[in-house]
Amino acid sequence: MSVSATTQDYTTTEVENNHPSFKSIFQQPKAAWAVAFACVVAFMGLGLVDPILPAIGKQLGATHAQVNLLFTSYMVVTGFMMLITGWLSSRIGPKLTLLFGLIIIVIFSALGGFSTSIGQLVGYRAGWGFGNALFISTALAAIVSVATGGTAAAIILYEAALGLGMSVGPLLGGWLGAINWSDPFFGVAILMAIGFLAILILLKDVKKPEQKSSILDPIKALSHGGLLSMGFMALLYNFGFFTLFAYSPYVLGLDEHGIGYVFFFWGVLLAITSIFLAPKLEERFGTKKTMYIVLFFIALTLAVMGLNIDHQAVLIACVILIGGFLGINNTLVTTAVMEVAPVERSVASSAYSFVRFVGGAVAPWLSTKLAEWVNESFPYYFGAFCVILSLLVFFSGRKYMVNIR
Repeated sequence: MSVSATTQDYTTTEVENNHPSFKSIFQQPKAAWAVAFACVVAFMGLGLVDPILPAIGKQLGATHAQVNLLFTSYMVVTGFMMLITGWLSSRIGPKLTLLFGLIIIVIFSALGGFSTSIGQLVGYRAGWGFGNALFISTALAAIVSVATGGTAAAIILYEAALGLGMSVGPLLGGWLGAINWSDPFFGVAILMAIGFLAILILLKDVKKPEQKSSILDPIKALSHGGLLSMGFMALLYNFGFFTLFAYSPYVLGLDEHGIGYVFFFWGVLLAITSIFLAPKLEERFGTKKTMYIVLFFIALTLAVMGLNIDHQAVLIACVILIGGFLGINNTLVTTAVMEVAPVERSVASSAYSFVRFVGGAVAPWLSTKLAEWVNESFPYYFGAFCVILSLLVFFSGRKYMVNIR
């Protein structure tokens, strides 16, 4: 996850010792809820296309690999734009950055619905990724600035929005996609327009940072071993994540409604574990140890899916189960990235997001090509291998992570 230029420079002790009650997490001012709602819709955009991937291929005459370029173009642009969002936000302020991001998403998601070829749709998803980078990189900092209950409460609220968006996105995509593959794109445009109005009216208290950041700051920050380790860990982890997310719709053997429901329950479990389970595991076992275990179980689940490629019930159960592991890992990674590097949180986040998005962008396309080149099981085995590598990279960088328990 990402933190923008306005995030305050919290110390490790403050973040580690701030374990808010669940009541305090959800007792927030209207401004925090406005940003959280927009976050839900923004994260819906990633899962929205999942149930309609096969339908898009059929309607537009595209191969699986061509359809999965929707994810690749989105991630490449998002990753590169992460390098400039902190620079932009420090000059025009978080609110304007959020609003620019939202309006860009509205425009390009609507244009996506009017696409007549896979090339057009891939291009419009790239524009969507630009707006997504502006919004997502600034949203957490905005929530931190206006939320009550401290940094930990803001992070959990942000992760709750992520989980809700990731679960509702596939469900909405399945419902609307069953009518027409283009309808989910129009649906997001309408919801994002509502989010734009909510932030325009309700978000008033986020100030510009006193110090303007440089575009080169995120690149320089990657010289820090801990931040570089976190970035490459997330890059490899993305190979496992997008094998599950972008490849599974083709092998589940379900229609748009079915795929939507499977990933809805996947997202529900992701939200539950990120909000309720991750903080408890972090407090009891520490961030690093919990991440080692969770990454191992993600890899194991992917391997089980590869071994059971012809058993639909097992594949469905594994997709839903792995959502729980992803929820835990997402929350822990968010906290770890905020604390690992001796630079501003915005700079650390931009550098980390650049590596993981741009480096992992090939994963959706590659997963489908591996199925063509080898067999249907191999993408899951490769994804599991990459997640194990991510665990080893994270472990190898532990000496740089003295601030993380």
